[in-house]
Amino acid sequence: MTYRISYIDTSSALTAEQLTETIRTEDYTSEEEALARARELLESADCHRVLVSDGEREPIGGVCLQLKLGFTTE
Repeated sequence: MTYRISYIDTSSALTAEQLTETIRTEDYTSEEEALARARELLESADCHRVLVSDGEREPIGGVCLQLKLGFTTE
């Protein structure tokens, strides 16, 4: 199954026109790789939102995603 990560690179000041050009997608062959990359992006100062989708292009989200990424309330 293929997993896709979609995110907006906010590393530079963007106009509304540039925003659509900075949407990035990356595909991974395993859930583990995709979640590791999502965590890396979220820890980056240049990325604030990440969408992880499974092979059916259904988003993986909510508490399940937070737990898989290793986030806790601590």
